[in-house]
Amino acid sequence: MTDQSHITVILDRTGSMDSIRSDVIGGFNAFLTEQQSASAATTFTLVQFDSQDPYEVLHAAKPIGDVTPLTREQYVPRASTPLYDAMGRGILDLESQIATRPESERPSKIIFVVVTDGAENASQEFDRAAITKLVDAKKAAGWDFVFLSADMEAFHDAGAVGIDYSSRLAFQKSKRGNDAAWAAASSKVRARVMGAAEKLAFDDNDRDSSR
Repeated sequence: MTDQSHITVILDRTGSMDSIRSDVIGGFNAFLTEQQSASAATTFTLVQFDSQDPYEVLHAAKPIGDVTPLTREQYVPRASTPLYDAMGRGILDLESQIATRPESERPSKIIFVVVTDGAENASQEFDRAAITKLVDAKKAAGWDFVFLSADMEAFHDAGAVGIDYSSRLAFQKSKRGNDAAWAAASSKVRARVMGAAEKLAFDDNDRDSSR
């Protein structure tokens, strides 16, 4: 393995996100900018999802410096929430992509970030049991999972599929809540990538500021 990191972001693009569309775009772009400022070799994948297109890949394992900001033309909220399908395909695609690299070129840190404002309601390929099995296997392999949610049902469901409470953050569906959640995640991810943190965990200040 190398000292390289990989970050995947699975981004909810469903209709209920329309009320915070500009905030999500701004929050993601601030997150991207902070990760690009880190002096670490990192690749980056961005996938957005809804029931019309459950898995739209905007960037696939690109060097993070080559990743461009998200635009309003790309991020157009619509339809419903195949959350499990997006997560399942994201995990398996990343697993496959990493497996094609020589052992000496595989990332030593893998951070998988999910951002949603709603609970699962439209998946066709994956169910809760399948996602739990995948998350448990990848946690055992050292992957970090981060879950940001503006919906408490989805927040609790993320725990049911194996994502630790410490790496889940609920946020108020407002500009303030959205911005605080992205900022907290960005800080924690950057610290993990830079080797300044052994694990990725939110604290009480992060939770209070995102409410």
